[in-house]
Amino acid sequence: MIPAFLPNDNNDFPSPEQANEFGILAIGSNLHVDTLLKAYRMGTFPWFNDDDPIVWHHPDPRFVLFPEKLSVSHSMRNVINKNQYRFTVDKDFGAVIKNCRAIKRRDEEGTWISDKIEDAYTQLFEKGFAHSAEAWHNNKLVGGLYGVLLGKVFFGESMFAHENNASKFAFIKMVEVLQNNGIELIDCQIFTK
Repeated sequence: MIPAFLPNDNNDFPSPEQANEFGILAIGSNLHVDTLLKAYRMGTFPWFNDDDPIVWHHPDPRFVLFPEKLSVSHSMRNVINKNQYRFTVDKDFGAVIKNCRAIKRRDEEGTWISDKIEDAYTQLFEKGFAHSAEAWHNNKLVGGLYGVLLGKVFFGESMFAHENNASKFAFIKMVEVLQNNGIELIDCQIFTK
């Protein structure tokens, strides 16, 4: 199927069933808060390179997690029990997204987190829809993640770590917070290593 092409002022996304075999649903539109919320409500998210038009994805299958089924390894239990890290939520969203953007990833050149994405998700944070989880060591931000929370679903976007296990720690603690607040699903969108 050919993705829909949307003008900049249009966020009338087609039905998710119209996504092509690569999970691409539409190209174009904008990253305004209302557009992002509309997309997330239908399980669609932007993912594109900085110089490309906005590409909207709706992959099938998706990588999802259920908070109540979180399995924490013995080694991560030890990390948590040592109180090596301090955990916070929404303490420094700006630093989290900047670190997610700057972190070097294996087998990847650059990042999909452009100025446009950073600005858009910062606006979502300011409106109360995006959230960050942080891991601190000696009062220094060493790991974290951010995503979008709508209804009973948390859409994970990106994570980073400057110390071993810091992002895993932040993720595990965030899952506990989400579960305690009645969140039923964590949408990781696609499986990554």
